[in-house]
Amino acid sequence: MTTCYIGIGSNLGDRRRFIYKAIDLVKSTKGVSVNRVSSIYETDPVGYSQQRRFLNGVLQIETSLHPNTLLRELNRIEDILGRRRLIRNGPRTIDLDILYYGDQKIKTGRLSVPHPRIRKRETESLQVFIF
Repeated sequence: MTTCYIGIGSNLGDRRRFIYKAIDLVKSTKGVSVNRVSSIYETDPVGYSQQRRFLNGVLQIETSLHPNTLLRELNRIEDILGRRRLIRNGPRTIDLDILYYGDQKIKTGRLSVPHPRIRKRETESLQVFIF
């Protein structure tokens, strides 16, 4: 099992409901166990600024899934919750990002770990929960 940190965020609709539904879906994913859930914080959008503020948090998980399989499962949860990728960094019902996958450094066309914008995120949950 590998300890991972998953960033979770929403800025469309009932943001808190989307976050808690996503947490439930992550918990029900085979090969994943949620250990801890951070507090939820409101943050300004990054990249595309013409959108509503985000609610964000972090999940600490243990997983037996390969990083690419974990990413596919997180994308599946985003799809279930109605995420549509119309504008890069645009509004979304839910966003699930692999922030850390153990101590691995991964760089592929679909996955960069640690998350490339991890240090730019102002989310207090990242600062308090991980560091």
